[in-house]
Amino acid sequence: MNYNNNASRLKREVMIRSARLALEGRLAEGADRIPYEMTAEGWETIRCCKHHDRAILRLRTMAVLGADPEGLDDADRPLADYAREALSRAAAAPEARKEAVAGRRPLALIGEACNACVKTRYLVTEACQGCLARPCKMNCPKGALVVEGGRARIDPAKCVNCGLCMKNCPYTAIVKLPVPCEEACPVGAISKGVDGVERIDHDKCVLCGKCVRECPFGAVVERSELVDVALELKAGKPAVALVAPAVAVQFPGGLGRLKAALRLLGFAAVMEVARGAETTAEREAEELVERMEKGEGFLATSCCPAWTRTARKHLPALLANVSSTPSPMAFAAELAAREAPGALRVFVGPCAAKRGEAAENPLVDRVLTAEELGALFVAAGVDVGALEPEDATGAAPGARAFAASGGVAAAVAARLSGADAGAASAGAAPRLLVVNGISKQGLKLMETWAAKPPEADLVEVMACEGGCVGGACVLANPRLAKLELDRMVAAAATSAAAIAVPAAAKASAPAAAAPHPAAAAIAVPAAGARPAAASLAASAPRVAEAAASAAAM
Repeated sequence: MNYNNNASRLKREVMIRSARLALEGRLAEGADRIPYEMTAEGWETIRCCKHHDRAILRLRTMAVLGADPEGLDDADRPLADYAREALSRAAAAPEARKEAVAGRRPLALIGEACNACVKTRYLVTEACQGCLARPCKMNCPKGALVVEGGRARIDPAKCVNCGLCMKNCPYTAIVKLPVPCEEACPVGAISKGVDGVERIDHDKCVLCGKCVRECPFGAVVERSELVDVALELKAGKPAVALVAPAVAVQFPGGLGRLKAALRLLGFAAVMEVARGAETTAEREAEELVERMEKGEGFLATSCCPAWTRTARKHLPALLANVSSTPSPMAFAAELAAREAPGALRVFVGPCAAKRGEAAENPLVDRVLTAEELGALFVAAGVDVGALEPEDATGAAPGARAFAASGGVAAAVAARLSGADAGAASAGAAPRLLVVNGISKQGLKLMETWAAKPPEADLVEVMACEGGCVGGACVLANPRLAKLELDRMVAAAATSAAAIAVPAAAKASAPAAAAPHPAAAAIAVPAAGARPAAASLAASAPRVAEAAASAAAM
């Protein structure tokens, strides 16, 4: 489904309103007003009545406040109670904050929002011409097609949903009526209950977020940490933003302006997760060399948490082939812990799966999605594109390219070929295979790899089509984000080449080890110190639709 839709707009509006209340110190007092203010005059009723819409908005607000709306018909308590719980979490010590969210399921399904769509089926439309050829009937393996009154009809008792009738109709008169969330889920983790309402099997779920993106009714939601982060920034707690490469291309003006915007929000420092990606590429290159030397078969990448969960839960025979190298987020969190001890470490990424990974990593305190960061900018009145950019040099070009499908494999191969600094080996180039998005069909193929491995040494797997720039919680059109990423990587390559020329001229002279180019950005002020406020325009890129809806507040 196109990323630009009304379900996403409403989702972001709830985020903006909640974050604004948190930043203004009115969260507990104003939370219960959110559904009423959103359904004021001019509201276009979605369900049977405005009251039903408000009940669903209350459940959505619960999720933004970090609570679990699953299984509820309406909020079981005033939203102010959940707001006070968020305030309590934000005020707690770091260990207590982590414990408060331990075991929390990142995704929830709001049953009241679910449309209880009819089961997937094929339907003959009025475009049927009752033609002489009747290829739909002739090619149906179950005899489910009959022609009555000059028009084809499908017998649902015989139909097995093979789709051959649709493929063979010369008039495109037969259409498939899907259940979007079920169609999107690659592991069959979402299905109907006896009441027709969808249920998430959390034991099967890999947190890829495809159901979040594809449900036209917005019934699947993330349990957010947006309000927690907003409250902690408002309190002046030192915090480091760990920014994934995919997030840097979600806002106008590039990484430099995004860094400036994050500091304006109250982050004491900003670190590129691409710095961690440099270490991941190096370690995976070393791991790959070792496997190739020992003849242990292909190595699958470990950067995408939705993929590693898929391997653990649904492809156990391939677990031995999945790299043991930690993800870029994990390495970046280690760096931040050393360079900014005592600061909150907030990962900002494009998907919900990182929340699952962060829950298992004691060094990552909070996770924000790109959508949540956009909402926070709107709530704070930060216009990213209008700011003066900060220095955006730092991470290697190949590390920033991790955000796109094929980027991880290319970075590891570059390490092996010697094209990147610190190459693990200058041996033969590895055979590469890139899995661009996990699907039902793709998983069936991967199930055969235990018996018949792919003809590759390194297999890169990304759960989302296009890679992280196509994640379930992004703001920008993935195609345009990829173009911006290419420009960012190219600029980094040019900068690296310019630095390398004078460095080569001094190679003969001894020199002290230099710090990482981005290390200086990690200096953290004392608790309570915040960047000076500025007069800001109340707009933010690619959340304009939500901003317009929230403007009346």
